[in-house]
Amino acid sequence: MSNYIYLVPLFPLLGFLVNGIFWKSMPKSVGGIIGTLTILASFIVSLMIFFEIRENASHGPAIVTLFPFIQSGKLLIPFAFQVDALSSLFLLIITGIGFLIHVYSTSYMHHDEGMVKYFSYLNLFVFFMLLLVLGANYVVMFIGWEGVGLCSYLLIGFWFKNRDYTNAGKKAFIMNRIGDLGFLVGMLLILLNFGTLSYQEFFGQLKSGSTVISQSSYNWITLCLFIGATGKSAQIPLYTWLPDAMAGPTPVSALIHAATMVTAGIYMIARSNILFDLAPATMHIVAIIGLVTALFAATIAVRQYDIKKVLAYSTVSQLGFMFLALGVGAYTTAVFHVMTHAFFKALLFLGSGSVIHAMGGEQDIRKMGGLGKKMRTTQYTFLIGCLAISGIPGLSGFFSKDEILSHAFSRSPMFYIFGIMAAMMTAYYMFRLYFLTFTGSFRGTEEQKHHLHESPAAMTVPLVILAVLAIVGGYVGLPEVMSEHNEIAEFLAPVVTNFGDFHMAASTEWMLMAISVAVAVVMILVAWSVNKKPSFTPSKGLAKVLENKWYVDEIYDAVIVKPLTAISKLLDSVFEKIMIDGTVNGVGKTVKWGSERVRLLQAGQVGFYIFIMVLGMIALFSISVFWIK
Repeated sequence: MSNYIYLVPLFPLLGFLVNGIFWKSMPKSVGGIIGTLTILASFIVSLMIFFEIRENASHGPAIVTLFPFIQSGKLLIPFAFQVDALSSLFLLIITGIGFLIHVYSTSYMHHDEGMVKYFSYLNLFVFFMLLLVLGANYVVMFIGWEGVGLCSYLLIGFWFKNRDYTNAGKKAFIMNRIGDLGFLVGMLLILLNFGTLSYQEFFGQLKSGSTVISQSSYNWITLCLFIGATGKSAQIPLYTWLPDAMAGPTPVSALIHAATMVTAGIYMIARSNILFDLAPATMHIVAIIGLVTALFAATIAVRQYDIKKVLAYSTVSQLGFMFLALGVGAYTTAVFHVMTHAFFKALLFLGSGSVIHAMGGEQDIRKMGGLGKKMRTTQYTFLIGCLAISGIPGLSGFFSKDEILSHAFSRSPMFYIFGIMAAMMTAYYMFRLYFLTFTGSFRGTEEQKHHLHESPAAMTVPLVILAVLAIVGGYVGLPEVMSEHNEIAEFLAPVVTNFGDFHMAASTEWMLMAISVAVAVVMILVAWSVNKKPSFTPSKGLAKVLENKWYVDEIYDAVIVKPLTAISKLLDSVFEKIMIDGTVNGVGKTVKWGSERVRLLQAGQVGFYIFIMVLGMIALFSISVFWIK
């Protein structure tokens, strides 16, 4: 394993360098092939690592040190990779889903003049995401953490000639920096209290109890790490960047905002599960924030008309479910939902890209309708994605979401009730989206209707593969009432285990399953009833509030952005221009004024110089007579 683990991030890095250096002269098709094949190579190596880990699960994690990175006194932080069950699973998700999205992008971005540059950015993103999950210490993880933030800025604002898109990129970058500061402070607190940032050393101290710190210290460390996770994984209050991030190309939305980057926070907390077990107060906060985010984002999604915005708020809501799982100690369940979500959400985003491609760039679902008649493959695969995310039995989303709700019920029935409410809204808004897009009569222009067509194979084949994964992906995590073996839990057990003993009576678990399925089916029927003959009247009351996303962006703008802008302008006009510039310019003006006066002494007249010389002699004589004794 140590002989080839470095190849996993190396291939995307090479793809970035080749495409990045030659993007102006390289043919677009060649750039797409290079970018795609490098991810395929990483996926193949990741598969080899995964099977090796599976065969040698009892051997523990493998640490591969590439070179010494930071060394100061007793502190040694190597640039090292840790390969275990958790990192190997994320490698498969990142490179597997990433490969399909790269294949899809070769067709979707074919007519874009910056296609080669796009693939270089995409490769760089995958490289940093692989660093994040492979790092054997928090420093390497943080390098990948910051790297994916940078790449998200580049990819969201890829069409930089549009000012709104560049603003969306800046918003994502800045809001992520807020969370990243919390992560950095948490790392420093770990270093201050434990003297190391290496996972093995740090978690070893936590297990053995060799280093004793106060309960409040555990709470502060975990709270800081959680703040970092809220930024990267779009939780309240740092979630508003993700819906705006839909400004980037649709494959970017599928890769960054469905399968990889936004799950970084879940990965970080799951990796640090031993630490979070020691901070029950933080765990409670994580559960509440996750639940509130799941509900809040779902309410917004039910009144959105941009096909990608619906999916964006759906992603925020699903991330809330994952944080709910983390907060109740169901770490393996959260990772399970990360995997299933990667399948069906990447499918839904790519399906929306296929729709947008057929509609000539149109994203408003009010101008769609009846597309299933022309786009059968996209329709059926999109339907599978909708069924999976709604939790319909037999599909991947059913198993992972049901497991989250079961753990929530075991911790608090109120958690379960609010979780079911979010699940109900999920089924409604996803099938509202499906019915408005694919059924009924076409509501667009005649020109759009004339150009409607199914997407090429490079786009539909990834849809079919993801649809298959969205169907079968959940069977690796069958609940206890269906199977004695939960394969994903057993696979992750050496690294990640659920906190506390979780056991539920079979009758209770069947009842919870029945409730979740029943409410999902009811909400699908409601969505069909409401949207079979849609009428788009101007929204009023609560509907208008939801359509405007609870006015959160406007509130942030009024409470944070505008006051900071006003303070900045005041400091610029008073402190910067008057005090700093005034002082600096004043010194220069004083020197200039003095120089002009002294310059008058150099008049060029010999008589004046003799006169000055005589005055100097008199002054020296007077000093010698009267002052010097």
